[in-house]
Amino acid sequence: MVFTPQRSHRPDSAPSADQPCDELELPPWLEEKLKEEWAQQQVVLMREDLQRKYRRVKFTEFTVDLLHSFTNCSGMDLIFGLNALLRTADNSWNSSNARSLLQYCESRRYRMSWELGNEPNSYEKKAGIRVDGFQLGRDFTRLREMMSESGFYRQAGLYGPDVGQPRDHRTDMLEGFLQSGAQAIDACTWHHYYVNGRDTSLEDFLDPEVLDTLMLKTNEVLERVRLVSPGKAVWLGETSSAYGGGAVGLSDTFVAGFMWLDKLGLGARLGLDVVMRQVFIGSGSYHLVDNNLDPLPDYWLSLLYKRLVGPEVLKIEAFSDVGRSKRVRLYLHCSNTQSYRRGAVTLISLNLSTKPASVSAPALVSSSTVEAFVLQSDRPGEEGLYSRSVKLNGEVLKMVDDKTLPDLKGTRLPPAEPLQLPAYSLAFFVFTDARAAACGDHGPNTAT
Repeated sequence: MVFTPQRSHRPDSAPSADQPCDELELPPWLEEKLKEEWAQQQVVLMREDLQRKYRRVKFTEFTVDLLHSFTNCSGMDLIFGLNALLRTADNSWNSSNARSLLQYCESRRYRMSWELGNEPNSYEKKAGIRVDGFQLGRDFTRLREMMSESGFYRQAGLYGPDVGQPRDHRTDMLEGFLQSGAQAIDACTWHHYYVNGRDTSLEDFLDPEVLDTLMLKTNEVLERVRLVSPGKAVWLGETSSAYGGGAVGLSDTFVAGFMWLDKLGLGARLGLDVVMRQVFIGSGSYHLVDNNLDPLPDYWLSLLYKRLVGPEVLKIEAFSDVGRSKRVRLYLHCSNTQSYRRGAVTLISLNLSTKPASVSAPALVSSSTVEAFVLQSDRPGEEGLYSRSVKLNGEVLKMVDDKTLPDLKGTRLPPAEPLQLPAYSLAFFVFTDARAAACGDHGPNTAT
């Protein structure tokens, strides 16, 4: 993708930088046009991927304006990935196109962060261009220098190198990159998928051993970063269930939630500061929103996670009658203080089993009032795992209208009773009065 400024008059439909978000409306005809065009683009992208031949795509100021307007008015943070495959004769990064884009974004006062390239370990296979880690680090250093010169982007975030998960030479690439480029980045990013979307199975999505592979890969990356650049934050810059566009009939269904929620819980426990989901809409089978813009099961799961779970991770261990539990997986966080009083804790629960389970909490927290948010498929048994609908406490979740989310209310449980996990369920249990010292605050307690 190459930024190609038109420098002509702006289209009447272009949003201005200072236009209030409540004045921005997507006209129905444009929405339908975008849906129609996306279906066509999907076919082109899949064909290019199979043939390993890619077109050069040009984009103008208008595209940047629309992208910034969408992220800004959605309350998202925009990280723009610059093209790293524009190279000079000596194989260093040709930064002229990126400079042009930065200058335009600065002229519009667009607050955003930056990346350079995507999965550099695949450049040779996909584009016939080989870039080693040390050179890539120097390229990032060049980009950081450009950002410092711009003034407006001096304090903006820069993230990379977005390498694939550790395998063969990929760890060498990360090590070389960190040696020359660690000082340029604010966080080190890598990508993770559990399985190949073309040959995976329902069983893989529910297999505790498959879920545990995230721990092995994460610890390998964390160790590499710690050795070369101690203290550098590590993010999952792209992740989902299955690579290759996801697994058809699995990655956009209820069963995908087990991989997704476990990744959020385990990733936080291991020390990954940020997890970026692939993908919001379109592109394969792992989207959060379908082609009609209706939420899929992982969207509802993500929304509940954001509302109920805070960033502070607490230690928890689960034991069953036969030792450590494998098919019931639990994670414990301080609750989100935007939703609950300080001191509240949220228990994240997954039951991968065909049988229901119950969880007894320690007496310290079991005396607290509990709000339960239990997610199940809208259909029972294994058949329900393939469903694209989800129930919260027995009610199917769906939008009220095009703009209105339903109320996501918990069910109040009596204190001290075991928590019930139905077969194949995902749940959040909020102990509202736990008064956990680690989740406390020296200031006044406030509830919203």
